[in-house]
Amino acid sequence: MESRLAVDQKDNLVEMRPSAPTQPTLIRIAARIISYIFHPIFIPVYLCWFVVRTQSYLFAALSQWEKTIFVLRFGVMYVMFPLVSVLLMKALGFISSFQLKTQKDRIIPYVVCMIYYWWMWYVLHNQPQFPNAFVTLSFAIFLASIMGLMANINMKVSMHAMAAGIMTAFVMLLGFSQDINFGIYISISICLAGLICTARFIDSDHTPKEIYGGLFIGILSLLLAIEFA
Repeated sequence: MESRLAVDQKDNLVEMRPSAPTQPTLIRIAARIISYIFHPIFIPVYLCWFVVRTQSYLFAALSQWEKTIFVLRFGVMYVMFPLVSVLLMKALGFISSFQLKTQKDRIIPYVVCMIYYWWMWYVLHNQPQFPNAFVTLSFAIFLASIMGLMANINMKVSMHAMAAGIMTAFVMLLGFSQDINFGIYISISICLAGLICTARFIDSDHTPKEIYGGLFIGILSLLLAIEFA
């Protein structure tokens, strides 16, 4: 199920991708809802909220309001800025679809988001009052954007799968670095990663290589961030 190049009716060279097997309507609707809920731009905010809620001892020096502001900062950098940027790119004609359905459409968003992600890592890296786990997470997201852009040269790697890989590896990092029982959270993260990837198989034109490749990039970026952040 690999993509191939073809000439359309206007003699333009276009990428032709195989259609996914038809699924029942309810399953396709559920897959689309899951794809929206666990969109890549939301995953960092979910993880930030999760850590703030379950690892409150890491934020002993911060008030409840400061914790809320911290989560909102994640929302601004990882949700609002990328979303507004894509809207502007579409309005200016730099991309053809909000869904970034082609490899060409993904080039500029990757580069722009890479700048946001680097800046978030740089800010957290230079503010020691915040847990080191967030420095690692932000650096992993930055590395994933670089590797995603490089992989985009050859295939339309799944951004959802990349985010799922980062999420699972990050939760496992938290679990392995603490003495408390973290098994339930690790199990949930693995199940969610499987759910997200399955939804993308159903509700997208991604090939298995693009989804598994995205999952691998996400996990690898977190492992590299642990070593170099």
